[in-house]
Amino acid sequence: MLCESLSTAWWSLLLRGLVALLFGALSLVAPGLSLAALTVWFGVFVLVDGVFLIGGSFAGRKENEHWWLMLLEGLCGVAFGLLALRVPGITALVLLMYIAAYAIITGVLRIVMAIRLRKEIEGEWWLALSGLAGVLFGGLMMTMPGAGALALMLYIGVWALLVGFSLIFLAFRVRRIGRAGGVWRGGQTIPAH
Repeated sequence: MLCESLSTAWWSLLLRGLVALLFGALSLVAPGLSLAALTVWFGVFVLVDGVFLIGGSFAGRKENEHWWLMLLEGLCGVAFGLLALRVPGITALVLLMYIAAYAIITGVLRIVMAIRLRKEIEGEWWLALSGLAGVLFGGLMMTMPGAGALALMLYIGVWALLVGFSLIFLAFRVRRIGRAGGVWRGGQTIPAH
């Protein structure tokens, strides 16, 4: 079950959420960052997120037939992170497209994971919400490329904060379920059969 896989790697969700919060806060507090600094922050954010996702996917691959969804999202993060870090002097438009593509791809994968989790826990909508936010954010960035990445720092920060809070909430939810050894329904843990 996907819930079991997530509960064994709940710490990965928590750390990913904290990294997203840090990235979002930096984006909102220092919107005048240089393009090179923004590229490095984005690269580090998605690289760290990807590494934790990959680790979490392998930790739960025996219990979960859908572990490959987490692995795919993690590989996407590592690829986009390395790409951004390899070329920190990229133009604002290229960085904008990196961020938009990452947000859309990972958003779709989170929605798919939430759909898979809906039979296992309540509160899966937090994951779906972060996925929907990513898809909407990525679409917004692709439809407004003329505004540039630096002008969209407010959107980038809000997106990262939303993703961070939803991952942290989900981490504590699946941790509680994992400790109780069941499925979360109706505000209580029901023993798995």
